[in-house]
Amino acid sequence: MKPQTSEWVGKAEGDWNAANQLNRVRKDPNYDGVCFHCQQSVEKYLKARLVEAGITFARTHDLLVLHQLVLQAEPSWQGLQPFLISLNPFAIGYRYPGLAATKADAKAAIKDCREVRRAIRTALGLPV
Repeated sequence: MKPQTSEWVGKAEGDWNAANQLNRVRKDPNYDGVCFHCQQSVEKYLKARLVEAGITFARTHDLLVLHQLVLQAEPSWQGLQPFLISLNPFAIGYRYPGLAATKADAKAAIKDCREVRRAIRTALGLPV
């Protein structure tokens, strides 16, 4: 694995761990934070796979843009699109007043992130 890929994976795991920690909080839960960190984890995992494949990408938080690029290396990942569509709004919109994630949103975000994380870690030869 390329060193830069490993760095992206480390950052992605940090977000995955943060999402899970926030999801366990019962008093004053931060569902926005859970959803944001799930989106961030998936974004960084997609970037890790792109780096490993030698595919350049622009600076973006858009999971669907990254997905289109990663399909060059992983065409079988077309099936990940529904998870990415679900997670994509949590990159920016929920970080500001006007939108608030619910407990159900957080639960779904963890599930979607877990599915994408599993696919990418498997492709990179990492334990799931």
